[in-house]
Amino acid sequence: MENLIGRKQETQELENLYNSKKPEFVAIYGRRRVGKTFLIKELFQDKMTFYHSGLSPFDKKRKIGIKDQLEAFYSSLTTCGMSEDHCPNSWAEAFLMLGRFLDSIKDGTRQLIFIDELPWMDTPRSKFMVAFEHFWNSWGAWRNHVMLIVCGSATSWMLDNLINNKGGLYDRLTWQIKLSPFTLGECKAFFEAKNIPMSAYDLVEAYMILGGIPYYINYFQKGKSLAQNIDALFFGSNPKLSMEFDRLFGSLFTNPNEFKAVVRQLAKRHTGYTREELAKQLGINAGGSFSKTLESLMASDFITNYHPFGKSKKEIRYKLTDSFCQFYLTFIDGQSITDTAYWQHNQNKPQLNVWRGITFEQVCFNHTNQIKRALGVENVVSSESAWIVRGDENHNGAQIDMLIVRDDRVVNLCEMKFLSKEYEPQADDDTKLRARIATLQEYLSPKQTIHLTLVTTVGLKHNAHSGIFQQIVTIDSLF
Repeated sequence: MENLIGRKQETQELENLYNSKKPEFVAIYGRRRVGKTFLIKELFQDKMTFYHSGLSPFDKKRKIGIKDQLEAFYSSLTTCGMSEDHCPNSWAEAFLMLGRFLDSIKDGTRQLIFIDELPWMDTPRSKFMVAFEHFWNSWGAWRNHVMLIVCGSATSWMLDNLINNKGGLYDRLTWQIKLSPFTLGECKAFFEAKNIPMSAYDLVEAYMILGGIPYYINYFQKGKSLAQNIDALFFGSNPKLSMEFDRLFGSLFTNPNEFKAVVRQLAKRHTGYTREELAKQLGINAGGSFSKTLESLMASDFITNYHPFGKSKKEIRYKLTDSFCQFYLTFIDGQSITDTAYWQHNQNKPQLNVWRGITFEQVCFNHTNQIKRALGVENVVSSESAWIVRGDENHNGAQIDMLIVRDDRVVNLCEMKFLSKEYEPQADDDTKLRARIATLQEYLSPKQTIHLTLVTTVGLKHNAHSGIFQQIVTIDSLF
């Protein structure tokens, strides 16, 4: 427990379930590397009655089949103390063995079963789900002392076969937890626990590169700057994460190229695409299988969809939200960078500054609750989105980073600036900002008031043009 950073809500939920004194069937899912296994091991390592992890089917040397999975399951059973002297020939027999073993050691205390990477065990023609459903429905659900926790990074499998199951496991889950990447505040706590000092500016940039993924952050080394660590992870002589993009999608999806194609396309436009635009760019049909691809990517926190302000519901846009993927596709994928200290040598180059500006907008969208709290309106109902309007003969065009449309009839028009010093607005900035306010006002009710809001790193330098801003939020408020 002392090694666990953040995850307070999830920890409380799991502890309550463990102490519930009734059968519990819990599914935990989320993006790979987000810390699902670590969470369970930290909470329950000394309380597990049975633990097993499925074998990865993505072994490049050979194909992993049912025989391999059953042998691994049998090994886990014997490791936990089962005395059966033969490997099961089917999943039905394997789960029968598990039930018999657990009944043989029952002593009145809670029996915790943890099966990690459950989707990997469901190999073709193995009848795994039939046996698993039978195990829970005929055995686990009838034993008040049993708690079953299953995890899986293959989010689409977890959704289809457990959470949205319409068959034998329909409505059988007693709890589900989606584990999301760390927030900025959790990243800060993680670095503090590792005794790695980081400025607020560097913490945000680290988040923009690694996306709040604990597994990646854990690679950071003490005594090195942010730039030195990023070079070691991506550009050095033996970079730890230079192949992570392909490994990540290869371990999650049976057809990873389809999913990578969607992510690559979304990385080209930070405001995203409508479903039809995206399908057209990819040259594919926007039918049912495409819907499932988008749903799987959203469930894994790679992408999101949003309803742009003032647009019809048919114009929902999809955009890339995984900062790691955005960074990788900008600086690693298809690039031929040979400089092993690239990040150290290019800190102030235009390409990095453009990337910082675009990615900071997504960081802000990931922390809208913190921005609202800084504005003192955390209890006001609101919706948040980007806003793009093309100009015509009657209206000026405008692109606004973020709108917070509040039920108290105030609209925060947010301008994001990721800078190493205070933002000092100039005369042309003043002109552009006033034009955006005027354009937005045309689309609002006369009852609504616009508050121009600056979200930036250090703050606002006061001059003849700074008075246009009603409120200022600095990155310290995002933690």
